Formats: sequence, C-alpha cells, structure tokens
Amino acid sequence: MVVHQEFKIQSDTRPTFHDVTDRVQTAIEESGLQNGIVLVFSQHTTCSVLIQEQSDDVDYYGTQLILQDMVNGLSKIFPTCETNGQYAHPGPLHVEIAGRERGEEPWWSLNTDAHLRSVLLGRSESIPFLDGKMQLGEFGRIYFADFDQVRARERTVRVQIIGE
Repeated sequence: MVVHQEFKIQSDTRPTFHDVTDRVQTAIEESGLQNGIVLVFSQHTTCSVLIQEQSDDVDYYGTQLILQDMVNGLSKIFPTCETNGQYAHPGPLHVEIAGRERGEEPWWSLNTDAHLRSVLLGRSESIPFLDGKMQLGEFGRIYFADFDQVRARERTVRVQIIGE
C-alpha cells in the first residue's frame, strides 16, 4: 500500500531548519501501516531533507548549534550569494524570465548558494519503519532545511509511505 501526505512549513530570510520528525511519525501512524519505508521529500530546489542528531543548544535565532555548524561549513564550499555576478547563475535571461513569467524580483535570484547546498545534501531521506516506528536510532531527527536567504516562503514537505 502507498499513502501520500504533505504539510506546510514557513521559512525565514536565513537558513532555516524545521524538525519534522514528529509530523512524519504521525503520518505513519495515520496510514495504519506497520512495516515499510517512509520517504520525506522536498520539491523545492533550494531545500534539503536530512537526518541529524538533535543538538540541545541553540543560537540567538533558535537554530540548533550542530545545524548552524553545518551551514558554516557549507558556506566555505558555497559562499552566500550577495552580489550579481558572484556566481555564473543567474544570468540575465533567467532574471528576465523569472520576472516576466513568475513576477519575481531580480534580487530573488541571488540564491545560487542555496541551490548548490541543496544539491550537495540531497532533497530526500528514506527511513525504514518497523511496528509503526521509524528506525532513526537513539538521537536521529529529520530536518527540513531551507537554504534560501532572499525571502521567506511557505514550503511543502511531502511524505510518501510504502508498506504493509
């Protein structure tokens, strides 16, 4: 049997992380399935889904320190896009089409770092579940990460449950 659910989260104008573990577990319970695999997926190209340990300490924004450490490390690989021309993308044609067809402001396209970070980390995680419980280990949590820093947006988290 296959069950699909989705839910919304709200991002901010900095890298944001949402612990979606409990919502995914609830989706499994609501499905009535006992054994299988759950896929947690982001359809957004500047977002990732990842499994990480819960860090009890947070910074002034409420970001867990281990997740902020990851952002700091990723910033060394893909520095935050701050100016036009810092990366080859976006080119003038992309900015023109985004404005004309999607009503986007030109500076909204200064998110190349977010696209590259998302590709590096991946946009989904598959987790086995047994007897209705995800097998994440003692400290594992599922996070939905939005690396786009140019605007806050509502995001969709997709959950596909396959099992019996």
